[in-house]
Amino acid sequence: MNILVTGGTGFVGKPLVEALLSRGDTVTVLTRSIEKAQAVFSEKTPQFLTTLSTLKNLNAFNAVINLAGESIFDKKWTTQQKEKLRHSRIDLTQQVIQLINQSEHPPVLISGSATGIYGNCGEDVITEDTNLGIQFTSQLCIDWENAAKQANTRVCLVRTGLVLSPKGGAFAKILPFYRFGLGGKLGNGEQYWSWIALEDMVKGLLFLLEHNACEGAFNFTAPHPVKNGTFNQLLGKALHRPCFAQVPQFLLTTILGESACILLDSQNAYPKHLLDCGFTFQYSELSDYFHKIL
Repeated sequence: MNILVTGGTGFVGKPLVEALLSRGDTVTVLTRSIEKAQAVFSEKTPQFLTTLSTLKNLNAFNAVINLAGESIFDKKWTTQQKEKLRHSRIDLTQQVIQLINQSEHPPVLISGSATGIYGNCGEDVITEDTNLGIQFTSQLCIDWENAAKQANTRVCLVRTGLVLSPKGGAFAKILPFYRFGLGGKLGNGEQYWSWIALEDMVKGLLFLLEHNACEGAFNFTAPHPVKNGTFNQLLGKALHRPCFAQVPQFLLTTILGESACILLDSQNAYPKHLLDCGFTFQYSELSDYFHKIL
């Protein structure tokens, strides 16, 4: 297959591109800097594209995997940063959709989203049919998905939870604290964290690509989410380290501002549509994953 990937040098994008290349696909990565992008890939190297403006359509591609977007957790959500988060996702998606709709043979679209679309749901089990939230993260994902839905092709919307890997992302940032015995629960620890191993994230994207029956929204989360307090205990146990610290909610809110909701909101998400389509997780239990990687 000939596949266009946006966000192809990122935490999820890089291993996805490597997996596509390993199975023999032709991959083109949209990037602002070819030099920097080339440095990311050490062995097999994809093709690179610096702008979509040179294209009139996407007839040359069988699929587009749209993962690009400003990191949502790196900076405080000022008004300016919120606009940057929106434009980095929605504007690019609209460009992609315009090219798809100008194609005689429109490629399949797999487009990013997040479980933040549901907002804070407490103990309730979340499936893809659950009502959507009203806070900033919810509206951001809703608008992002609505842009993708305008494509005249098969569209899969990937609502991603916390992606786990010791090699990158939020988990890699907190892991050193646990190794030094400084881990602890956030707030009261009762909020559900819906997680997915990076290996299953990549495997799931390939699954959507290969199965034409897959369409619509998909929760990319392991079947067994855990509360933050349980996450804390399991990680400490796997590392043989104490994890008795606690970061109060008010302190997180003071430090992170509105973006603290990413850590404090409860999302007990269940990947109903993925499982119904026949996808099998490599890691469905968090304890198994921790013991495997640590």
